[in-house]
Amino acid sequence: MASKDSPPPPIRACLFDMDGLLIDSEDLYTIVTNRILAEHNRPPLPWTIKAQLQGRPGPQAGQIFHSWAQLPLTHEEFVQKQSALQRELFPNTKPLPGVPELLQELKRRGVHMALATSSHRVNYDLKTSHIQHLFEPFAQDHRVLGDDPRIPPGRGKPAPDIWLLALKTLNTTLAQKGEPEIRPEECLVFEDSVPGAESGRRAGMQLVWCPHPELLKVYQGREKEVLAGLTGEHKEDEEQELESTEIEVKQGRRRVGLPGEIDDGWATLLDSLQDFPYERFGIGQRPAL
Repeated sequence: MASKDSPPPPIRACLFDMDGLLIDSEDLYTIVTNRILAEHNRPPLPWTIKAQLQGRPGPQAGQIFHSWAQLPLTHEEFVQKQSALQRELFPNTKPLPGVPELLQELKRRGVHMALATSSHRVNYDLKTSHIQHLFEPFAQDHRVLGDDPRIPPGRGKPAPDIWLLALKTLNTTLAQKGEPEIRPEECLVFEDSVPGAESGRRAGMQLVWCPHPELLKVYQGREKEVLAGLTGEHKEDEEQELESTEIEVKQGRRRVGLPGEIDDGWATLLDSLQDFPYERFGIGQRPAL
């Protein structure tokens, strides 16, 4: 657990969410949902509900949404409409401001990178096939998707498992090269969602929270709770969670599974990924070869 008494070490690895963080797909999800709601004279999806859906695996998000929407559709009918609209809109995704420059600069500076997205393979391909160049800094072995069989059922975000798996993929590559492994506290998680922010903090990692402006309005006055991972998005029993996710970390510097503390210095709120402050995280210039 991070605390004010344990300042964060320099960053060696950056782990990225995708939807709403790297690409504008969160806005497309909203368009898809609102079209279906409008067909049945339902109001548009409010950000108070959308905030609960972001970052979560599809089944969990679906339960939350349907409890609120009360649409006169079977699950199969809704999925059919949703999938048709997603196939139409997802191939139009675009990188968010500052993202291409950030990924290339991190690569140039020698930072290890991995992707950890709740999107399943079909939707991932729809959103990324036309912008594959954007994801070039992520090696295929370092891309973890929401339907990865290595993530136990029910352990998607806000549980920490996906981030720990992304780190494991990096350390597997480093071990093959005979290089020292990366510890969780040397990782910087990039997230836009609140459940994702909590999962990153519960993974024992540092955090950059870069939310949608409308999401930031929902959490106005609670920003510090989000940064510490203290919003209570993870509903499982605390003892059960620790039992299943705690891992040994070299030098005994931290325990995975716990959130952080308010103002512990391990998390940062950014309005945009443009003009990223590399030096704040100990990411220095790498000499040109």
